[in-house]
Amino acid sequence: MEKESSTLSELQIIEHIQKYLGPSADRSVIKGIGDDCAVLRKNDRECLLITIDTLVEGVHFDLAWHPPFLLGRKTGAVNVSDIAAMGGQPRFALLSLAFPGSAPAWLDDFLAGFHEMLQEHDTHLVGGDTVKSSNDLSISVTIIGEAAEEVICYRSGAETGDLIFVSSTLGDAAAGLALCKTDLPSGDSEKWQQLINAHLDPQPQVQLGKILAQSSLVHAMMDISDGLATDLAHICKESGAGAEIIKGELPVSPQLQSASEKTGKPVLDWVLKGGEDYELLFTVSPDHEQELRNLVLKKTGQEIFCIGRIIEGKGVFLSDGTNRKEVSFQGYDHFND
Repeated sequence: MEKESSTLSELQIIEHIQKYLGPSADRSVIKGIGDDCAVLRKNDRECLLITIDTLVEGVHFDLAWHPPFLLGRKTGAVNVSDIAAMGGQPRFALLSLAFPGSAPAWLDDFLAGFHEMLQEHDTHLVGGDTVKSSNDLSISVTIIGEAAEEVICYRSGAETGDLIFVSSTLGDAAAGLALCKTDLPSGDSEKWQQLINAHLDPQPQVQLGKILAQSSLVHAMMDISDGLATDLAHICKESGAGAEIIKGELPVSPQLQSASEKTGKPVLDWVLKGGEDYELLFTVSPDHEQELRNLVLKKTGQEIFCIGRIIEGKGVFLSDGTNRKEVSFQGYDHFND
């Protein structure tokens, strides 16, 4: 199995695991592999949402330019975001740290940032593990959340004709990562600060996730962690449908556009493939579009952006009104990037 897995994509490895383990026969398991969280029945009305993510030095972050405090915040944020993607409230966290040698000098700053992110979302650290690694730092976090069973949003609910929405601009985090790697001109640090912050200190959309889920208007939802092209393909795969993205409707920040113009890096590369946006991606019937827009504006004061439509068939396509090309699963893949 190990030899074969080395040639597989991340999606294929997950499918390989599903093939061997299969669905659980335990009636308390409502959803296992295949969504942002596992969903377990807590009682007649409520469910537990459980998610785990791992960050590895040299793959997800570089201590040369990622301040320990912000790394702690991001470590919490990427896990909390999975709970938000299903409309839940994060409650408890487990933290596992593996680092070479003795405890690093920056550990206190990291823990302070991690604690601050948990506090912002009323989440409590209740345990974990520490071990010595042979080389790089590895951080794993498990978050346990809660939600009423009837409001939980899955990836699998998108329907043909649904409109596709995102909660904010896309691609900033990917551009911020490029800047941290000095692929972008440093110039005026304030000019690029929005992009850098998007990568170093993402903000999970817990409040919005609960509003969307409790509205009963949203058919499918997830967060954008691996890039729009890949994550929308996940929704399509689980829903048995396809999607068309309208190029001209993709929300792009002025800073991202400016970075693209100065570097020659296409905006679409960051928007479609970059990942780590941690914004929400969701679908809604056209009949309820305005109702949902009004609700979100009233509750949060923010705008949401329609970027396309769920279609019959398979695949995710990008359209400019004249031409259409498939972009399915072109985002970040741990085993191909």
